[in-house]
Amino acid sequence: MDDDLIALRASCDRSLSGHGERAADLLATVPADTALDRYGEGGVVADLEAEVAGLLGLPAAVYLPSGVMAQQAVLRVHADRRGRRTVLYHPESHLARHEEQAPERLHGLVGRPVGDRHRLLLRADLDGVAERPAALLVELPQRDLGGRLPPWDDVVQQVRWTRERGAAAHLDGARLWEASAGYDCSPAEIAALFDTVYVSFYKGLGALAGCCLAGPADVVAEVREWRRRMGGTMFGMWPGAASALTCLRRRLPLMPSYLQRAREVADAVRDLPGVTVVPDPPQTPMLHLLLRTTPDAAATAARALAAEQGVWTGLPAPTGDPGAVRLEVSMGDATMALADDEVRSAVAALGGWGGAP
Repeated sequence: MDDDLIALRASCDRSLSGHGERAADLLATVPADTALDRYGEGGVVADLEAEVAGLLGLPAAVYLPSGVMAQQAVLRVHADRRGRRTVLYHPESHLARHEEQAPERLHGLVGRPVGDRHRLLLRADLDGVAERPAALLVELPQRDLGGRLPPWDDVVQQVRWTRERGAAAHLDGARLWEASAGYDCSPAEIAALFDTVYVSFYKGLGALAGCCLAGPADVVAEVREWRRRMGGTMFGMWPGAASALTCLRRRLPLMPSYLQRAREVADAVRDLPGVTVVPDPPQTPMLHLLLRTTPDAAATAARALAAEQGVWTGLPAPTGDPGAVRLEVSMGDATMALADDEVRSAVAALGGWGGAP
């Protein structure tokens, strides 16, 4: 994001997506009486780890500064314990798309995408895998497919297939909090299926950057060692941990209302010309909007909305179709604060239809 765009975003007082925090709002999520840690031990870091382990119903959790680090570390542990290097995941997995081959280049893992990139990974896709993997990574919900969730029974079968082969079942739960609303169950009910679980705090919860990795105590202890090896054990980790604890307690109970808002947003825009809601209806507190317009036109419209109306939508992303763009909308406090007609007007403007009725 260039400097002009950063300044434009900062000038907006409304946002279509997320919680719309400014720096002062984020700093306010760190209580003045926060108990400090020392190199990730004690204080609010220990409090957060205990609370997350309890919420997920797992024996232990460790706080890390990023999900990239957390998932590489735990997959390395699973691979080393089994003497295998192959990790199975969906072709749109974060590991495949956004980590510049780090699992392969830093840890000697072998990533094997499974299934069709344009649809959810299903149990039947695993029938094409003959080798014995170290782990299967399942992302719930699938962010790059619009926040979709596979059928619950299919996830159970995927995990069963994995365990039958002596492999670990790992959950990429960056948006587990949103998945719990979509499945209408607790985070612990989802986590119970898996050997290890990663959860993020800055995405759906809107905290400062950071995450937790949860699972058996011995696995978590090894991940804690890898955190230090990978440079993630900082002298003081309390700001992110305190922010995470505040936002977890504040916003996890709101996930069902965020899901309802996603469905209201879909209702408000689905009849606009050239708009496709993905998935329709939304399955979690997020959705994608496909707009029949060009990337340049959409970017120009987004900048105009920000400059003239103070509404930040983000820049829609290009797709494989030069005449279509994709806008990701994650529900949050800012989305809840917008009226339906404001949402509709903003999406219409992005698509080039002005003030659509």
